[in-house]
Amino acid sequence: MRTTFDSASARLYHLDGDVEGGAAQTLFYGPLLDALRLAEQQPDDVQQGLFIATDNDVVAYLDLIGEE
Repeated sequence: MRTTFDSASARLYHLDGDVEGGAAQTLFYGPLLDALRLAEQQPDDVQQGLFIATDNDVVAYLDLIGEE
Protein backbone atom coordinates (compact mmCIF):
# COMPACT_ATOMS: atom_id res chain seq x y z
CA MET A 1 0.00 0.00 0.00
CA ARG A 2 1.64 3.23 -1.11
CA THR A 3 -0.18 5.55 1.32
CA THR A 4 1.36 4.92 4.70
CA PHE A 5 0.62 7.82 7.02
CA ASP A 6 -1.98 7.28 9.76
CA SER A 7 -4.20 10.22 8.87
CA ALA A 8 -4.48 9.46 5.14
CA SER A 9 -8.08 9.42 3.94
CA ALA A 10 -9.32 5.86 3.61
CA ARG A 11 -12.44 3.89 2.80
CA LEU A 12 -12.98 0.58 4.57
CA TYR A 13 -15.41 -1.65 2.74
CA HIS A 14 -16.61 -5.23 2.72
CA LEU A 15 -16.85 -7.04 -0.61
CA ASP A 16 -19.48 -9.75 -0.38
CA GLY A 17 -18.70 -12.41 -2.96
CA ASP A 18 -21.83 -14.40 -2.04
CA VAL A 19 -24.06 -11.84 -3.75
CA GLU A 20 -24.32 -12.31 -7.51
CA GLY A 21 -21.79 -9.99 -9.11
CA GLY A 22 -20.41 -9.05 -5.68
CA ALA A 23 -21.59 -6.21 -3.49
CA ALA A 24 -19.44 -3.61 -1.75
CA GLN A 25 -20.67 -2.16 1.53
CA THR A 26 -18.79 0.83 2.90
CA LEU A 27 -18.16 0.51 6.63
CA PHE A 28 -16.10 3.65 7.19
CA TYR A 29 -14.67 6.79 5.57
CA GLY A 30 -11.96 8.59 7.49
CA PRO A 31 -8.34 8.37 8.69
CA LEU A 32 -6.44 5.20 7.78
CA LEU A 33 -5.59 4.46 11.42
CA ASP A 34 -9.28 4.49 12.39
CA ALA A 35 -10.15 2.27 9.42
CA LEU A 36 -7.56 -0.26 10.57
CA ARG A 37 -8.89 -0.21 14.12
CA LEU A 38 -12.44 -0.81 12.93
CA ALA A 39 -11.34 -3.61 10.62
CA GLU A 40 -9.53 -5.30 13.49
CA GLN A 41 -12.78 -5.39 15.49
CA GLN A 42 -14.71 -7.27 12.80
CA PRO A 43 -15.32 -11.04 13.01
CA ASP A 44 -12.87 -13.27 11.12
CA ASP A 45 -15.37 -14.14 8.39
CA VAL A 46 -15.99 -10.44 7.71
CA GLN A 47 -12.26 -9.62 7.77
CA GLN A 48 -11.77 -11.99 4.84
CA GLY A 49 -13.80 -9.66 2.63
CA LEU A 50 -12.46 -6.33 3.89
CA PHE A 51 -10.59 -3.90 1.66
CA ILE A 52 -9.01 -0.54 2.37
CA ALA A 53 -8.87 2.09 -0.37
CA THR A 54 -6.81 5.28 -0.24
CA ASP A 55 -6.30 7.97 -2.86
CA ASN A 56 -3.74 5.85 -4.67
CA ASP A 57 -4.23 2.21 -3.75
CA VAL A 58 -6.60 -0.58 -2.74
CA VAL A 59 -5.49 -3.53 -0.64
CA ALA A 60 -7.19 -6.45 1.07
CA TYR A 61 -7.12 -5.92 4.84
CA LEU A 62 -5.65 -9.35 5.60
CA ASP A 63 -2.89 -8.81 3.03
CA LEU A 64 -2.09 -5.47 4.60
CA ILE A 65 -1.67 -6.91 8.07
CA GLY A 66 0.17 -9.99 6.77
CA GLU A 67 -2.48 -12.60 7.59
CA GLU A 68 -2.94 -13.97 4.06
